[in-house]
Amino acid sequence: MRLIQWQWAQALARSLPVLEDSAEIQEVVQFYAQHKLMPVEVFGDATHLALATVHKCDHLVTWNCKHLANPNKLDHIVRVNWMLGLATPKIVTPLQLAEANEKE
Repeated sequence: MRLIQWQWAQALARSLPVLEDSAEIQEVVQFYAQHKLMPVEVFGDATHLALATVHKCDHLVTWNCKHLANPNKLDHIVRVNWMLGLATPKIVTPLQLAEANEKE
């Protein structure tokens, strides 16, 4: 079962476009840092979230359960994005996405 999920996740990842970084993305990353959304040292996580948010992705898929796919952080993420006038993508792990796909 997990092999099928892994294969599905790999095929999905290969089909996705690469999102471009921009000055706007970096401004959002700085805003995240100012509002202590993530530690300053973890700009990769903040950039990942900013890319998905600014590009209006439906989902942000990540294995990062410490700073991103963490239910305890979700309210803070949503609040900070709301302050920017941005909608928050649904943040899930690849396994959660695969399980949701199986149910459909």
